[in-house]
Amino acid sequence: MGGIDRETLEQVIDALADYARRNLPEAKLLQLDHADEFPVDIVRAMGGPELGIGQFFMPEDCHGIGSGAFDLYRVCERMARVDLGVATGLFATFLGSEPIGVGATPEQKQRWLTRIADEGIIMAYGATEPAAGSDLGALRTVATRVEEDGKIVGYKISGSKQWISNGGFADLYTILANTPGGPSWFVVPRGAAGFSYGKPEDKHGIRASNTAPLSLDEVYVPAEDLIGLVEGQGLVQAQAVFGYTRLMVAAFGLGAGWEAMDRSIAYSTTRLQGGAPLSEKQGYTHKLIVPHVARLEAARSFIEETAVRIDADEPMLNTEGAISKYLATEAGNRAADAGIQALGGYGYVKEYFVEKIKRDVRITTIYEGTSEIMEMTIARDRWQQHLKTRGQHYHAEARTLEALAQRLPATGAGIAALASHALAEVLERCRVARLTRHQHILFRIGELIAFVEGAGAFARRAAAALDGKSADKTDRRFDAEALCALSRIAAREAALKVAEEGIGWVVAADGASGADLDALERATGRQAIARAQAGLIADYDAVANVLYGRAAASKSSAA
Repeated sequence: MGGIDRETLEQVIDALADYARRNLPEAKLLQLDHADEFPVDIVRAMGGPELGIGQFFMPEDCHGIGSGAFDLYRVCERMARVDLGVATGLFATFLGSEPIGVGATPEQKQRWLTRIADEGIIMAYGATEPAAGSDLGALRTVATRVEEDGKIVGYKISGSKQWISNGGFADLYTILANTPGGPSWFVVPRGAAGFSYGKPEDKHGIRASNTAPLSLDEVYVPAEDLIGLVEGQGLVQAQAVFGYTRLMVAAFGLGAGWEAMDRSIAYSTTRLQGGAPLSEKQGYTHKLIVPHVARLEAARSFIEETAVRIDADEPMLNTEGAISKYLATEAGNRAADAGIQALGGYGYVKEYFVEKIKRDVRITTIYEGTSEIMEMTIARDRWQQHLKTRGQHYHAEARTLEALAQRLPATGAGIAALASHALAEVLERCRVARLTRHQHILFRIGELIAFVEGAGAFARRAAAALDGKSADKTDRRFDAEALCALSRIAAREAALKVAEEGIGWVVAADGASGADLDALERATGRQAIARAQAGLIADYDAVANVLYGRAAASKSSAA
């Protein structure tokens, strides 16, 4: 595994937590949220030499420490548990620097990236536009060449950008604009003539971050500030980082969701109802805690698999980044909502913080690509895999999981295999009936794929724990037995989701009726998936015991 060693990583995480306790106590965070105030000095200190988080995001030859994707996911998760607004301010500098890291010349990297770690400068990523949203192909900002004696000496950039994190405070901006050679990235300094930012957005959440529109009116940029010194590389450079940056946003969703869960767990140990604490009542733990923990940990499993692959320099992991982001941010958002419900009336007031977490985490399902864009990305890519393999892609995945289940049945791999087989059959029926002509069906396919692949990743993580081969820098909150129980819970949900919702959407799009429906139910193994639900409540009980320190996870049988 690439990056830094486990001991150094834990030291960084501990230092981040300690800094937050001293400089960002809850009262301060609530005040920032109420005042809609970006703590720019604190963000500079955290990113710069005082805390050194900026070194984490920079390569070693630019005064960084050589951390990998796995390291960054762990740090981003911890940042999110402090405050997602502050985390967004820090992450936006990293995001703003990514076009440079991916496409700049060595000289440009030294010129700009070293300043992040050395000086704590703040950056912003200027891609999104008012009329284009997340569609970078609809770019309208234009960079017109400025020539002297037949040589390009600079560009004049005109256009507008919207929803720009750090937009009102950045020292440097990476701006995507159309040149005669195609979309290209430029570095624009704060204060450039014709460059301005607008009034900060009055946001629903992450109010400790700054989000502002940008306006460029013939802003002159020297030719040497074109990233990479070659026009037309902008979209390729943007696509190259999606797998990576979306993994970090996934970590934000994971951290915020867990923060809400931990606050709910703590609350339930002291809140009495009917003479006993809520922590002892299944109506509380089995609805508001355990299912959300299972979804969060399924997302973590996929995040960690993807991070390992990124650190191994595997190319083209955009779809894996999309699955990671989709699973973790949706799980985090739902967990925070459950956190409000878990605290009842207290959850609805700002003092108890889960209300703020819910408002903050909501943005993770929107920025860096909405959940709907993630569904589309996932569905389109895996649909191509289904077609190229003549419908065998997920059957092959299922057979691999079946082999794992034969060796380690407690992992839930057998249930995950049922989900994968069922998914393959649903996809094939969609192909035969041409159901992907319905955009909504394509999106729902993306959701099913994410859940099934998350269940598979969780089974493999549980198996690694049983074998004593867990990733060195993995989160170690749960032992192998507890991971197996959680994996079985996640696998059952994924399988049931395909068997019920997948078949339901096929019927909804007129892809099956009567005898065809009976055949589809048999092909997807719907009865086997129903039988696999046996033991679910026992696993819920076991996980609740672990979460509340009552006992080790029980050895409930795997279906």
